[in-house]
Amino acid sequence: MDHPQSRAEHRGGRPAPALATPPAAVPAPLRGPREDRSVRAAWRAARPAERLCHVTGAVLTLSGLAHLVVFAVDGGPWDGPVSWRKPATFGLSFGLTLIALTWVTSYLRVGARLRTVLLAVFAADCVVEVGGITLQAWRRVPSHLDMETPFDTAVSMTLAVGGGVLVVLLTVFAVASFRNRPTGPAGMPLALRSGFAILLVALLSGAAMIARGVVLTRTGHQQAAYRSTAPLKPLHGVSLHAVLVLPLLARSLARTAWSERTRLRIVCAAVGCWTAAVLGAAAWAVLTW
Repeated sequence: MDHPQSRAEHRGGRPAPALATPPAAVPAPLRGPREDRSVRAAWRAARPAERLCHVTGAVLTLSGLAHLVVFAVDGGPWDGPVSWRKPATFGLSFGLTLIALTWVTSYLRVGARLRTVLLAVFAADCVVEVGGITLQAWRRVPSHLDMETPFDTAVSMTLAVGGGVLVVLLTVFAVASFRNRPTGPAGMPLALRSGFAILLVALLSGAAMIARGVVLTRTGHQQAAYRSTAPLKPLHGVSLHAVLVLPLLARSLARTAWSERTRLRIVCAAVGCWTAAVLGAAAWAVLTW
């Protein structure tokens, strides 16, 4: 029997084209995680000082997470003046706060040079605070209110002075948020002003803890100084990160299809809830002081 190709050659003198086999399905290239172009564009547009603050905040945050691992491995008490809790929580808090402040202050109507200087000083102060606390944790001695040796006194007073610098810097940003209406989407001005106002409560409660502890230490009541900070710790913790969460909520709502009125109402509700939490913590502090 003639081959089909031979019959085709006899009829037309030209070989028939071979039957094309369907090409094997080529798998689509594997795609990595979806890239957030807005984040990349913001990073490229950021000033060097802003990038430095973001990187420093990330390092401090990683330090806090690393000390959570150290606590899990080494153990020890979670509470008390000597604990792995302090480098962990302070690293996380200062790192996140530095990143948050670098971001939210871009909505404030502050001169570029002044903002750069304030952020640079704030970043340096965060490093000093976390560094001193971490150093003392590894030395197994208290980081605050410790006047046992000249070195411990120097570290303790440096941390106290650093806390005063934080109060001044963040007060400047808070005043700027109320002096001129911040920019941003619906709800952002309210979120920023509320966040900074609540942050001032955290700063004042922290200053009160340090002041009372120093007085008790100077009068010979070292153990009482360590215990004196307990009533204000919940108030300090609750009011510390509103300046991050509330603006982040306003920014996230801007990506939705909801009306500006709806978004503003949600931000108002969040501010009200946070304020109620702060008032509750303040009441507890007064009752247990």
